[in-house]
Amino acid sequence: MKVIKGVTQFTYQQLQCCLFPAIIVMSLGITKYISIGTIPRYDVLLFICIMTQLALLYFKLETKDELKVIMLFHIIGLVLEIYKVQYGSWSYPGAGFWKIGGVPLYSGFMYSSIGSYICKAWKVFDLKMRNWPNTKAVILLCSFIYLNFFTHHFMVDIRWGLIGLVFCLFYPTWVYFTVGDSRLKMPLSLSFLCIAFFIWVAENIASFFGAWAYPDQLKQWRLVHLGKITSWYLLIIISIMIVAQLKMTKKEIK
Repeated sequence: MKVIKGVTQFTYQQLQCCLFPAIIVMSLGITKYISIGTIPRYDVLLFICIMTQLALLYFKLETKDELKVIMLFHIIGLVLEIYKVQYGSWSYPGAGFWKIGGVPLYSGFMYSSIGSYICKAWKVFDLKMRNWPNTKAVILLCSFIYLNFFTHHFMVDIRWGLIGLVFCLFYPTWVYFTVGDSRLKMPLSLSFLCIAFFIWVAENIASFFGAWAYPDQLKQWRLVHLGKITSWYLLIIISIMIVAQLKMTKKEIK
């Protein structure tokens, strides 16, 4: 009974954190089957994302400082999207007025919704980090991770080496979190993997609803390759690092 109660509480807290991602997923599902006149679907999604972000700020579900961090992740994601689309990693075959380099602007909000999730999780779960690595080392590692997303198209893909460095750097780091009345902990590197897996699940749902399409999904939808989890594993580290820098100013990491 205690386990069921804990799982229920954990699920409830997760739902609180997933408000922005959930709205995006629901919007993808609705706009796939319902159109609004002659307005392109991608532009409708952009409008929904902007209004959602403004509502979160208006109702104080996000602070102005958190919004700055979330928008930074938005820009990082959008730049990556534009580059990847040019290399044919995936595409946005639908029409849309607000596009840059074939990428609809709403796509950046899919990345910023991950930042929104992390910011909310930090508060809802009362996250605390212990034995956080040297900040300069973390920033340097994240820089190489982000750079590898671009360079692996014409150089050796070093993602597995980077994952190894992540384990080495974050091996002593633990994240403490609260579920109901219980204070729990887990290795931070393991939490990276858990988040990456659920993002991969969300990615499958989003691609099913036509958020974007990988080359092998253009004719018929199919499951996103499991290997994408490694990409999300590395990308989530960048987002957590960005949020962590904000929280460091509040002395929540020791």
